[in-house]
Amino acid sequence: MSYYEHILFEDEILGDNSSESGSGDFGAEFDVPCDRAVSHEFSRIFLPAVYGVIFLLGTVGNALVVAVMGFQRRSRTMTDKYRLHLSVADLLFVLTLPFWAADAASDWYFGGFMCVAVHMIYTVNLYSSVLILAFISVDRYLAVVRATSSQDARKVLAQRVIYAGVWLPALLLTVPDLVFAKAEDVTVRTICERIYPPDSAVAWLVAFRVQHILVGFVVPGLVILTCYCVIIARLSSGTKGTQKRKALKTTVVLIVCFFGCWLPYCAGILVDTLLTLGVVAHSCALEQGLEKWISVTEALAYFHCCLNPILYAFLGAKFKKSARNALSPSRGSSLKILSRRRAGVPSISTESESSSFHSS
Repeated sequence: MSYYEHILFEDEILGDNSSESGSGDFGAEFDVPCDRAVSHEFSRIFLPAVYGVIFLLGTVGNALVVAVMGFQRRSRTMTDKYRLHLSVADLLFVLTLPFWAADAASDWYFGGFMCVAVHMIYTVNLYSSVLILAFISVDRYLAVVRATSSQDARKVLAQRVIYAGVWLPALLLTVPDLVFAKAEDVTVRTICERIYPPDSAVAWLVAFRVQHILVGFVVPGLVILTCYCVIIARLSSGTKGTQKRKALKTTVVLIVCFFGCWLPYCAGILVDTLLTLGVVAHSCALEQGLEKWISVTEALAYFHCCLNPILYAFLGAKFKKSARNALSPSRGSSLKILSRRRAGVPSISTESESSSFHSS
């Protein structure tokens, strides 16, 4: 069904199991297996529709950011570089959603190689996009709180550390996909799942979920919350003005959107993991309700990649001006003109510019 639910065990493939797919499907461990037909039917209808909307919005928004910034290589600021990394990650992320939509609606038609490839692309960009948001918050902290002495540190973060701190960990986290993701025939359909060996299935499953919660939410979430709270405290002190009020509102929106999108999903994963370990008492009502909750909140979490272009690019006055120039029908080569016109302009970010989130 959804990416999160794409986890099965080898004994489920080899044995006669009435459940077609699903993480947290441990019916054999309970006295009375739950009827999951209702939740499966809900996911079969809900997920393809939502994935289609996210795919369209995310593709258009992130492709526009990549197109505009891609033609401004000489005039990009450090924050622009983060925005470009983020849009590339989000764009690759949403490009995998049609595969999951088709799989949720009916079947996996794309073979074993594509099963592994889609899992890996999905995972690397799922983690990289969240980690890039943490890097952006650190960059904003340096630009606002330490504006006069942070230029060198910001350059090192944006040009070098981001690869070791974002893309390398995200690539390493695809190893389970490379090892366990398989396309297998089960009863009347083909599935694309992570299939764990039965002797260590629960251990792998719990490890995967803990990794997802820590690396995909807790660690970057703490960094984002800490940096933006310090920024809010800094902007709240001193002289009040329209620019500072706008910056405060923008900062609050960034925090609310991140935690509003990701917290419900990670909470669902945590409860399901506790259910798997027997910490939470099992009931069919809880299991069925939890499946629907994860399906809905997972879609909400993925919707964040549609918000990223708005929050981190379209809110910027500089980006909006560049986009208008680039897409103006009266300027056939406006992107090239813009690039030449701004060539050689240094990437300077003053405290007032950085604090507004509308410039560097």
